[in-house]
Parts: sequence; C-alpha cells; structure tokens
Amino acid sequence: MTGSAEPSLPPLREVIARYGLGARKALGQHFLLDLNLTGRIARAAPDLTQGTVIEIGPGPGGLTRALLAAGATRLVAVEKDRRCLEALAELAAAYPGRLQVIEGDALEIDLTALGPAPRQIVSNLPYNISTALLVNWLTVLADDPGALSAMTLMFQKEVADRLVAKPRSRAYGRLSVLTQWLCAPRPLFDIPPQAFTPPPKIVSTVVAVTPRAAPLAPASLAVLEKVTAAAFGQRRKMLRQSLKSLGLKSLTRDPAALFEATGITPTARAEELSVEDFCALARQVASGGAGGPSLAGA
Repeated sequence: MTGSAEPSLPPLREVIARYGLGARKALGQHFLLDLNLTGRIARAAPDLTQGTVIEIGPGPGGLTRALLAAGATRLVAVEKDRRCLEALAELAAAYPGRLQVIEGDALEIDLTALGPAPRQIVSNLPYNISTALLVNWLTVLADDPGALSAMTLMFQKEVADRLVAKPRSRAYGRLSVLTQWLCAPRPLFDIPPQAFTPPPKIVSTVVAVTPRAAPLAPASLAVLEKVTAAAFGQRRKMLRQSLKSLGLKSLTRDPAALFEATGITPTARAEELSVEDFCALARQVASGGAGGPSLAGA
C-alpha cells in the first residue's frame, strides 16, 4: 500500500477552518497537525497492514492520514464529536475501503466488535478520558489476553510516567501495577505543547503498551483493583493499617496472617511492593485472607 500513489489531500488547517473544527476543551481536544510527528507516531506502531487498527478520537484526521499513508489496510476510527464526521468521511473517500468511521463514545465501544484480530490501538488519546480508556482496555485484556496485540498511545507525560513507574518512586501507584500486570509499557518519545492546536499546558508522551501473552502473575483483576485501591489510598501508611479497609476479618483478628502467607512485611508501604507482591496479596485476599472469610463481592 505504501508504494502506491497517495491521494492529494487539503492541508489540515484548511479542513479545520472549512468544517469549523475548533478544538473543544470539554472533549479534551488538542489537535496534532505536525505531519512529521503524526508520521513518527504511525511509524512507531507495529505492522499496520495486518488485522484491525483502531484510532480513538481522530478529530480532523491528522494521525488518521499518517496511519493510512503508513499502510493501514483496515483502520477503524471512533469519534464522538459529530462536527468531525464530514471531514473524516472525506478522508475515507480518498482511501476507498480502508477507513471506517464510527460515531460513538469510546468508553462504551466493544473493541472486539470493531474488526478481526490482530487488533491494535494507535491514538492521540483525549486527555480527559485517557486513563479511563486504558483501564477499560486492561479490563478487556484481563478476560481475553488476545483481544489486543499492541497499543501505541499518547498521554500527558504525568500519566505516562505513572504507567512505567517502578516501586519506590513517586509516580508508582495503582495504574502502574494494573498496567504492568497485563502489559509491558515503554515510553517512546515526548511531544512539546507547541506542537498542538491549541497548545496544552503540559508535555505529552507517546507510549508503547504491549499486552503480555499472560498476566505477570496469577490474580483476579477485581481483587487486585481492591487491594491496590486500599494500599495506595493511604500510601503513607503501613500495609497492616491501609489494608484494614478491605474489611477482612483475618486482618482484624490476626493482622499478621495475611503477611505471613505472602512473605510481605506488614510494616511495608504500598510504594515498596512489586507487581508480583500485589498479586500475591490479591490471591490471599481472594482465598479468604489467609484463613478468614472471602472478601465480599470480590
């Protein structure tokens, strides 16, 4: 596909002006119009010619153009902003049979229904829902590790730092644990604010989030979420205190039981534990907290 002649397309700024596509703060929109940067993101993704490529929030289609030019043969773009649909339809017409535009809320879309595997997501995510979207996709991967083969995503740098953070660092938290349990995240490159229209107040980072063939360690996502919420919800407290919010009778009756079963020091704090440590705690909680009754609703 990349060897064929590319269609002649109008400049993105002209498209934005013609369709009245001023970025809306309420939708977390910051349009990336720099062709060098959109091309770099497209090139950072794995093979675009296989399976289904999914883009969330394409806006006027800057990254969409780059993905098609880089060889995407089946690209599905999910856009909530109805103002962008005509511009994207124009782009779909320029690449017959290769771009499908779906009007909808990405938080409610079933990814597996968008096209055949392998499926990968390549997106400049809307800032205001980027974390919620990622957590949704992690939930999908927890049930079906083969649902996605790759994710090449742009986040605020602060969020990207949390995804890749290691224990004993300030950025390490719930999102670090849940992401690294199911995926191998790797920062690729930063994008400065001035590259966007309008420019945000922060630096952005493109991250390769590669789903693992199997989770890093056995655990239930529902229980792992509860354990990490309790631990990081009071991150400055020792685990023997912070985990009491789980309501486990074993912690009330015998605070040492859970930690003896996992080999984790009860005086440790959440930021000191590895992903595998949290999985060990989640397994014990799911089994009844080392002798106590099971966690209700887990």
